Amino acid sequence: MSPTATDTPTPYATLLGFTRYVDRTGPAKATFVGGLRRQRASRSGFNPHGQLVKALKTDIAFHTGGTHLSAVVDLVKPRWRPLYEALVPGALAWLRSLDEPDTVQLAQTHDALGMLGGLPVKINPHLGLRYADGRAEAVRLHLDEQPPSNEAVIATLHLMARHMGQVLPHAEPVLVDVRRGVAHRRDTSVKTDQVERWLAGEAAAFAAIWTTAA
Repeated sequence: MSPTATDTPTPYATLLGFTRYVDRTGPAKATFVGGLRRQRASRSGFNPHGQLVKALKTDIAFHTGGTHLSAVVDLVKPRWRPLYEALVPGALAWLRSLDEPDTVQLAQTHDALGMLGGLPVKINPHLGLRYADGRAEAVRLHLDEQPPSNEAVIATLHLMARHMGQVLPHAEPVLVDVRRGVAHRRDTSVKTDQVERWLAGEAAAFAAIWTTAA
């Protein structure tokens, strides 16, 4: 029986999936895209970080200085406790590094669907921040064990900035490496047009691999 439209999902990536893809080289790219395609076709996937993000947002919203982050380690299922024990110290360090943490507020962000050539990419920050002086930031959390590569940082910040009008108008994109408590911001020396051409090429290759993946 020949495959139907439902059997063959159209190419699609989340911001996380696409930036993980650009971080890979050679055959690892095809293997990774094939895995994403199968996951989308089966509608599978589980996010173990939900309680961490919720605790972080609660601490920001109520200015509780990390109380909820510190407590969440004991609230998650035992299988996730080592993961949370690795993430919480860096999350606390980043929270305490915020400018005037007692006045910063959560800001509402919105997901956006960006197009890189023919590839839809879901732009989904974890949270937004608004400072007392009016500045705003849209924050994406990097939760992986390894720090983000320079390519992943550039791609993430570029794609968030590209759609900031939908995500959180007039905000700056920030990528927080949670395990190390480090915030990455855009490098003004990076040329936007060069990044756009690079990502368009990566997106074209991603879509081509997706359509031929078994």
